[in-house]
Amino acid sequence: MIIQIKGNVKYPITLDPSVWIFDDRKVKLEEAFTPSTVLNEDVIESNSKLNKPPVNHSIKKYNKKELLEHSYLMPIKEFIENAEADKQVSEAILNTTDNNKFKITYGELLESFLLFSIDGKQIKEKGPAYLYYGDGSNRDEPIKGIKVIELR
Repeated sequence: MIIQIKGNVKYPITLDPSVWIFDDRKVKLEEAFTPSTVLNEDVIESNSKLNKPPVNHSIKKYNKKELLEHSYLMPIKEFIENAEADKQVSEAILNTTDNNKFKITYGELLESFLLFSIDGKQIKEKGPAYLYYGDGSNRDEPIKGIKVIELR
């Protein structure tokens, strides 16, 4: 259950969403699309600077009950930036586990989130992740089963 970022990038990347539950950059689904948190880049940037990689060193600090009750998203921007896309990249093709392909703009991809946990559990059905646009416009119908993100 991994996600590949490939295509016109300097560094192809393989993501493992199963480890994101302890990542400081995660966002609760119920808080993600409220006006005060729609990709609040200052908060995300400050959280990601806490640790490199931004994984909380004090796991005991997390309330285990809270981790098991909520669904979580991960902003995708930092992963895409780490892959170092070519300057001419203008779109992304999202390949899914059921062999569908979705085309979105590069700008939409950078502002998007990947849902990786539902009620504290890894997504098994149509997993490993669902893509939500940063503005929440596809909140009722996310793109499910993301397995490859190809930048063109």
